[in-house]
Amino acid sequence: MSLSAPVIRAVTPEDLDDLLRISISTFLDTFAASNTPENMQRYLDGNLTAARLQQELAVPGSAFFFILVEGTLAGYLKVNTGAAQTEALGDSSLEVERIYIAKDHKGLGLGRLLMDKAFALAKEQGHNLLWLGVWEHNEAAIAFYRKLGLAPFDTHAFYLGEDKQTDILMKIALS
Repeated sequence: MSLSAPVIRAVTPEDLDDLLRISISTFLDTFAASNTPENMQRYLDGNLTAARLQQELAVPGSAFFFILVEGTLAGYLKVNTGAAQTEALGDSSLEVERIYIAKDHKGLGLGRLLMDKAFALAKEQGHNLLWLGVWEHNEAAIAFYRKLGLAPFDTHAFYLGEDKQTDILMKIALS
């Protein structure tokens, strides 16, 4: 018996509860072991609430996508263009702001499928640059993005609660 191909679909406001659940669970799975519970909770309380995600879903230039495996929500992607980007890199760029895979679905190539979606969106929309920020200590993610051709070009501060951290900004030119 073979599994059916994963499905990527746009997130709608009706998906808010699922988006909130996957956002919180994947963020905790990815970063809780490396940060204090207090800073994790401050971040969740300020950034991953239903009200905040509802606002983000309505921002022009932002889009969320779910990836489903056999009907089970396995991860998500958030991309930004234009003024919705977290750094002012211009209208010709697309930012991958968030890309997370649930821990029980890692190793299946789903991150690559979501990045392929981001590349396709960038090309469809006529962007000539794709970029993202990744925590400097997330070595696996940095290696993954390097494998896809992204290269570091700058850094910016990211606050997890009261902890000032550094994100490496990575980009790739699109032809």
